[in-house]
Amino acid sequence: MATYLDAAATAPVDPRVAQVVLHWMTEEFGNAGSRTHEYGTRAKRAVAQAREYLARTVAAKPEELVFTSGATESNNIAILGLAPFGEKSGRRHIIASAIEHKAVLEPLEHLASRGFEVEYVKPGPSGRISLESVLDRLRPDTLLVSLMHVNNETGVIQPVADLARELQKTPTYLHVDAAQGYAKVIEDLKAPIDMISISGHKIGAPKGVGALVLRRRGWNKVPLEPIMFGGGQERKLRPGTLPVPLIVGLAEASRIFHSEHAQWKKESERIREVLLAALAQTRFTINGDPAHTVPHILNVSFADLDAEALIVALQDQVAVATGSACTSASYTPSHVLTAMGLREHTARNGLRLSWLPNQLKDLDVEAVVAEVLKLQPEA
Repeated sequence: MATYLDAAATAPVDPRVAQVVLHWMTEEFGNAGSRTHEYGTRAKRAVAQAREYLARTVAAKPEELVFTSGATESNNIAILGLAPFGEKSGRRHIIASAIEHKAVLEPLEHLASRGFEVEYVKPGPSGRISLESVLDRLRPDTLLVSLMHVNNETGVIQPVADLARELQKTPTYLHVDAAQGYAKVIEDLKAPIDMISISGHKIGAPKGVGALVLRRRGWNKVPLEPIMFGGGQERKLRPGTLPVPLIVGLAEASRIFHSEHAQWKKESERIREVLLAALAQTRFTINGDPAHTVPHILNVSFADLDAEALIVALQDQVAVATGSACTSASYTPSHVLTAMGLREHTARNGLRLSWLPNQLKDLDVEAVVAEVLKLQPEA
């Protein structure tokens, strides 16, 4: 089977996490909402412990964390749930980056159809949004700034912590999609960010679970309204029976990732160095500023080489992608690389390599390079 180099799309469930999840599926299977017996009590206690731990990882309080099905739902609750307050208060201006994930861009498009003015900031060739480019666009009626933590295609880290500290001086709320950055770039998310979207399946938790952090400003809550109805679970903001096994699995995956973070970072950096050294035999460019990039994502474009053709040639050796898994069926140029102002060939043929260190023991880097050289015309 091909070596997996698409960890930014999803990571395998850690076996230690799977064991915990199975236990809460088959033995401790109670509903956390059941109050009349011990099964429900134990489930409720497990959820409370998971909530407390996960909130602590981003320096939040347990009551400031709501469990969801993942970052996409968290993004929708944060953006669409804030809209009624914006309409009532006359604050309909929103600032976002042009390199956001579709899970942010599409809710924003919906708000634009409702009369909101959405202004998109482009990053330039570095892939990093400048703090000034956001602050210069602030207006008295700016309701929200939405800026992702780590870009899912380039791995470029955005200045969310600095932006959070600046926006605390204003009435504008900050939402951060941290699907790619949670547990990997740790300190940034402890900054006073109003809303943080978290995904479990990027760090070894099961698919289908995540969280939304809603940090208070003093005594004031973020004025969200629910976008779904049907129960009082999760602070009356997100209804539905809590998936206790997934929630406990998310907390366990987070504990493991945080405890092994130094090793993960060191090994990811080593793999990056090995890949870049081998690729030096080819003609390629790195998309995104390496000085502000997570260690486990590398986006490259090869001169005079079609990325889709390369993926087909490598399919028996490595599993890679041209960008976000949500848009991988499309052969159009990456909206992220296009927003960076890169030329069309580069934007159309960006190849994302992303990895978990313990999965690359059998990677034959030289064989991959040989395929690239076979397809790439001589200069």
